[in-house]
Amino acid sequence: MLSADRLLAFAAMSFLLIVIPGPSVLFVIGRALAQGRRAALITVAGNTTGAYALVVAVAFGVGAVVERSVLLFALLKLAGAAYLVLLGVRAWRERGSLRAAFGGAGADRGARGARGALRTFGEGFVVGVTNPKTIVFFAAVLPQFVDRDRGHVTAQMLLLGLVFNLIAVVSDMAWGLVAATARGWFARSPRRLSLVGGVGGLAMIGLGVTVAATGRKD
Repeated sequence: MLSADRLLAFAAMSFLLIVIPGPSVLFVIGRALAQGRRAALITVAGNTTGAYALVVAVAFGVGAVVERSVLLFALLKLAGAAYLVLLGVRAWRERGSLRAAFGGAGADRGARGARGALRTFGEGFVVGVTNPKTIVFFAAVLPQFVDRDRGHVTAQMLLLGLVFNLIAVVSDMAWGLVAATARGWFARSPRRLSLVGGVGGLAMIGLGVTVAATGRKD
């Protein structure tokens, strides 16, 4: 398996990439502002699962095909961007209903909560699996840290991907919790709460447009 030095070098590079906010982090922040702490943490779980699906794809050779194909990469990037814009528009349109979410009936909220959690997880998964920043990193960088002389190449990639995702989940949770805490101040006023819901929606729309407009040009 991998040597400790190689593993630490990969962890250091992963940390540097992760601490610079990208689509996943900004999406978590937008979700925290629009829907609160619980939605942010569920989004992180879905996002991380989606990112690890990319690791599995790269480990079994699919990621390299996507990274080398301009058309496939562009289609995947645009699909993710369009999805972010869609979620942002929905958050903007529902900003006025956020106040009701704080005072709804317990039983009814519990029934809706399970369905809402699954949908939130799924949305996070889609954003994670279509993140251009992560696709390029896993497809171009991950294989460079594999020690082919030690064998078990696929297992090494899966281990490296796990290290990346463990760092990412801690970072994303921290961002989400900070954003959700700030949202608590806004929740004291219906007008403030509506405002922060709108800001979260606009952040997701802006992120989607940015993802679509940046990246590979070849």
